Amino acid sequence: MSTPQPPMPQAAAPNWQAAPGPSFPTYNSPIPVVRTHLGHAIASEWTKIRSVRSTMWTLGVFVLLVVGIGLAAAALVAANSSEESLTAENPLSFGFFGLLLGSMCIITLGVLTTASEYGTGMIRTTMVACPSRGRVLAAKAIVFFSVAFVVTLASALLVALADVALLDGAREPSGGEWLKGTVGISFYIALLGLLSLVVGSVVRHSAGAITLMIGLVLAPLVIALFMFSESLEGLRQALFEYSIPNQLSVFYSNSLTESGPSGWDPLWIILGVTAAAFAGAIALLEKRDV
Repeated sequence: MSTPQPPMPQAAAPNWQAAPGPSFPTYNSPIPVVRTHLGHAIASEWTKIRSVRSTMWTLGVFVLLVVGIGLAAAALVAANSSEESLTAENPLSFGFFGLLLGSMCIITLGVLTTASEYGTGMIRTTMVACPSRGRVLAAKAIVFFSVAFVVTLASALLVALADVALLDGAREPSGGEWLKGTVGISFYIALLGLLSLVVGSVVRHSAGAITLMIGLVLAPLVIALFMFSESLEGLRQALFEYSIPNQLSVFYSNSLTESGPSGWDPLWIILGVTAAAFAGAIALLEKRDV
């Protein structure tokens, strides 16, 4: 039986020396490295929303509906009514019909602002560029609300001025009525679109979130129309009073009921609902995977 041989000692690692020659300078990027903040996220979201073709189409249809229906309603009333019958009418109220239908476009755009990124997978790139999820949602909300408010205000103001000019026999609106019929209702519709954006972030599915929001707008009023039982009268009245179409009409002092929200109440209601939904969406974003 052979005796095992002891292991051979390993040679020491050679001490390599760098070859003499010129030393190359390190590369320094001319782009300054700065800490990202909310302004960068807002700039990114503004680039997204204005570069997507569906944004222009949706806002274009919104303007067409608001201006077209508003002017058509006023022209129809002016052609079929005498000046005496228009004495007590608020000419701004004829812009309500176009804004009610046009709000569907703002709802759709709000949902697509967030839900479309989840559908296409773009949200992964967004979150890699900005890992702060609350900051991303806040930037989307700021950009969308600004765009929706400006476009709605411009459309509502154009219709209001045209309706006042068309309806000669109607009374002159007061300053408060001008403020509510232009700035107030624009804030309300922009907040309604912002609520849709938050719902899109929670549901993460474009069709589902749009259906949910349209149901929120139309279902209470439609359900209340078919509640004939006396035992349901209280619920029927509440659905009428707090339905979104009725809240929109409050800005023109044309409520469906004698009680319920009045003045600026609808704006505070939608503001509270949107703020609560926004807080819930941020909490869900921090717990969910992308």
